[in-house]
Amino acid sequence: MLISDLRQRLRALGANPAHESRVLRLWLHSLPLTGGKRPLEGWLPKAVLEALPGLMADLDGLVALRSEHPGSDGVSARLLLGLTDGQTVETVLLPRDGVCVSSQVGCAVGCAFCMTGTEGLIRQVGSAEIVAQVVMARRKNARLKKVVFMGMGEPSHNLANVMDAITLLGREGGFAHKQLVFSTVGDERAFAALNAAEVKPALALSLHTSDADKRAELLPRAPRIAPQDLVDAADAYARASGYPIQYQWTLLDGVNDGPEELDGIVRLLQGRYGLLNMIPFNSAPGLPFVRPSWDRARAIAAELSRRGVLTKLRDSAGQDVDGGCGQLRAREAVGRPAKVVRIHAPGR
Repeated sequence: MLISDLRQRLRALGANPAHESRVLRLWLHSLPLTGGKRPLEGWLPKAVLEALPGLMADLDGLVALRSEHPGSDGVSARLLLGLTDGQTVETVLLPRDGVCVSSQVGCAVGCAFCMTGTEGLIRQVGSAEIVAQVVMARRKNARLKKVVFMGMGEPSHNLANVMDAITLLGREGGFAHKQLVFSTVGDERAFAALNAAEVKPALALSLHTSDADKRAELLPRAPRIAPQDLVDAADAYARASGYPIQYQWTLLDGVNDGPEELDGIVRLLQGRYGLLNMIPFNSAPGLPFVRPSWDRARAIAAELSRRGVLTKLRDSAGQDVDGGCGQLRAREAVGRPAKVVRIHAPGR
């Protein structure tokens, strides 16, 4: 289901924009259909009121919890969610009241260090399915205050659905624009859409290396944009939106952690309006990379900070349950046929 489908369904029942807004807020905040300061009876059109229980049941059925894997910190958890066609996506409850949502089943970028990319793109996740992941997370954590689009998939390859979800969450979901984070490997279409958007999210740019040739190896189907040009575009958006960029760097032992890469990071990011999130690789079976020691990662982050690049060393939620991005779905999907589909964004 798309958000536009939901709106059209409400309009066909006689809802006006104010009615639509109220119904969407009920869903997004998991509010009861009865009670409240302004009762629905006598205010919503009769047809909308009568259809509301069924509509909410349909929305609640967009995602179903297949399994939950709590982290040892007692806060984070990886959720495997089933969609109505039998496919699954991963959603992660994050520390500090955040949630990481998926925008695709699978991914076409094929990052060499990412389990999600090993199966290719299976299908896009609809805008209402994206929002339904947030609703599920809010039911598990009523204090939810941040949504990051960093789960399965490349958001720029499902741009219309992702931006529609961001717009709804920013308008009706109670999230400040900077509490919505759009993550991308870098795509000219994404930069254009973000700059033109009514709800402008914060931006996370998956960089991973300062070397263009190495980036082509690590991210084989990402747009061939030089790291310097990516950072220039991201920095321009950061200064226009007022939100610092989060540069993402998956730290791979012996691959992108050497002196030449650290020099490249300083060259690219020193003086930029942003910070570097350095995340040691989340080991996964079948992937030919090694997670560096925490002491090594901490030393790298400290050196970069000394050299003028604000660096935060982060751990990937799910380490202790073997639940790095894509691993839960990969285990669940063994033996199930998958259909690879074309990359395209649905029209508005």
